[in-house]
Amino acid sequence: MDVTHKALYLGIDQCVIGNRIGDIGSVIQDYVENQNGYGDVREFIGHGIGPTMHEEPNVPHYGEAGHGIRLREGMTITVEPMVNVGTWKADTSDPNGWLAKTADGSLSCQYEHTLAITKKGPQILTSQDPGFDAKYLF
Repeated sequence: MDVTHKALYLGIDQCVIGNRIGDIGSVIQDYVENQNGYGDVREFIGHGIGPTMHEEPNVPHYGEAGHGIRLREGMTITVEPMVNVGTWKADTSDPNGWLAKTADGSLSCQYEHTLAITKKGPQILTSQDPGFDAKYLF
């Protein structure tokens, strides 16, 4: 849980005007996989928020720094890393479409925030801990 929580905020720190979507995913993947040896799930990713819940751009939590679209002022996106203790692979074969589990049966954790890209930096819109999130609040 600690690794996932820190990965969330490492990703949020990349959400500044001019950075690219890949900058978010790269820092999360490096921290989760290279520095901690856990699996950075690929099957579930962040996304844009607009008139509907799931919009472009896709915000993967893996990838290459310097790649993907540039973040612009006014964009609203989610950063929501999911980290598995074992493999990064998930099993989404449940026929009802709602059940997902780790492919190897290991434990998993996810944290998520919705944020706006602003001139002041990333502004968290879904904070439940104003003390912890103070630097990201309006």
